[in-house]
Amino acid sequence: MTNASISFHDRVAVVTGAGQGLGRAHALGLAARGAKVVVNDLGRASSGAQPISDTAEQVACEIIEHGGEAIADGADVTDRDQVEGMVARAIDRYGRIDILVNNAGILRDKTFAKMDLTDFRLVLEVHLMGSVHCIKAVLPHMRERNYGRIVLTSSASGIYGNFGQANYGAAKAAMIGLMNVLDLECSKYGIKINILAPTAATAMTAGLIAPEAAAQLTPESVTPGVLFLVSDNAPSRIILGAGAGCFARTHILETHGIHLSETERTPEVIAERFAEISDLAGAEALPSAFAQSMKYVRRKSVQDG
Repeated sequence: MTNASISFHDRVAVVTGAGQGLGRAHALGLAARGAKVVVNDLGRASSGAQPISDTAEQVACEIIEHGGEAIADGADVTDRDQVEGMVARAIDRYGRIDILVNNAGILRDKTFAKMDLTDFRLVLEVHLMGSVHCIKAVLPHMRERNYGRIVLTSSASGIYGNFGQANYGAAKAAMIGLMNVLDLECSKYGIKINILAPTAATAMTAGLIAPEAAAQLTPESVTPGVLFLVSDNAPSRIILGAGAGCFARTHILETHGIHLSETERTPEVIAERFAEISDLAGAEALPSAFAQSMKYVRRKSVQDG
């Protein structure tokens, strides 16, 4: 038995950083299944009241040539006013926004000791604040309609670390905290928010991935994961890894841990029992920070008898 076909007919999607690479693949994938797509990319925007990026325009034209609906927009995601303008234009054109895929990004790799903090802030502005600006702009419309699908793009660099990417890793790890809180705040409005952690050979990773690996790590091999995460029956608050046609789920777990009495509560005892503290038997994913606090309180109460 196969699942029902996933369709985006009558859905409107905004995809940032969609002029090339992963964003382009996501925009084309959504359009192929019926979505009306706002193709956002900073690219080389023309002057005027409505910024138009040439790279975004090319993708929008490709969608239209294949019978779909799309508009291009060159708004800079680091500029809140420009993002608000992009969302206003999308609402004026299509009357709604159902899906937001935050994909825009840059790299400024260098070891932390040698990194200029200007480059650290810039990467945070594009990845983290760019996503924040877009979510802030679309959220009122999604809440009003009691429907929304939001994808944040994280990375294994943020989850596991990668040499020379302190700025990128910090921005990508921040996506996890943002998703967790927004899921708690927005689920009652029918809004589902998830993270994609992709690996793909794109212009942004040129020269970083060996040619034989790059041939497998195509943007198109990732996009089915995005289509799942923004579908009507999507889950919420998950981290989906994707690359080369492989898909995996990342879990953040807390071990069962131990309780120490006041007389035992020393760094020496923690060192002595650290293997027990680290034991994954009984580890669980906690639903909130408050749940962690209550877990510790319960453990102490049980220990105290």
